[in-house]
Amino acid sequence: MYKQGLFWLACLVAGLVLFAVPLSAVAGQSYVNGIDANFPPFAYVDKSGEPSGFDVDAVEWIAEEMGFEVTHKPIAWDGIIPALKSDKIDFIASGMSITEERAKEVNFTIPYWKVKKVLVVREDADLSVDEIMSGERIGVQRGTTSAEWLNSHKDEYGYTLRSYESAPNAVTDVINGRIQAAAMDMAPAKDAQEKQPVSILGTFGMKPESFGYAVRKGDEDLLQTLNKGLRKLKKDPYWDKLVQKYEPGGH
Repeated sequence: MYKQGLFWLACLVAGLVLFAVPLSAVAGQSYVNGIDANFPPFAYVDKSGEPSGFDVDAVEWIAEEMGFEVTHKPIAWDGIIPALKSDKIDFIASGMSITEERAKEVNFTIPYWKVKKVLVVREDADLSVDEIMSGERIGVQRGTTSAEWLNSHKDEYGYTLRSYESAPNAVTDVINGRIQAAAMDMAPAKDAQEKQPVSILGTFGMKPESFGYAVRKGDEDLLQTLNKGLRKLKKDPYWDKLVQKYEPGGH
């Protein structure tokens, strides 16, 4: 009877442990973060060919704090959600705006940054936002929320829209005169203004949006871990160091 009691006690303890610890525990696992290779300062590939940026550094801090390993894989932005859903990457931490449409396909972490959408023009341009929106040529990166908004409003305003693989490519065409403005988030706009003969003209009608990390539907362990890591990071002095280092604009 005593041995039988010990047997059932052991079974009970094992059952409690089984339910208390997720089978797909994140600690000790390796994950691939999908990034846009041309979205400074949040994510980009630097001159040495290494992934860098605000989100890259933030995720590496979270990974160390939460006990998992992470690598970063550049993916074309208009294909990054399909890459996540097909298991080519494990999550997206790369300045992704949280939207209702995207939330139908992926789960988002808590918001960690808010940004405005702006127009970038040549620094010698003599055009207003209204003049550009009413009939000029505007460039935008494919697969972005700016592209979605501009596509849905072009008949209302009258501008011509051109699509690009990246925001820097659109800026190049602003400089050489192929388009009059490029629409993008404030962060890459500030980066372009610091490095190129362009300036930020102003907002063009889109509301500010919040960034979040994206994970596959059903990947609750990773989602909870990233949320916990983000909360810890935003309370840590390292968060302020990242903001000072990359000056991403917004808040």
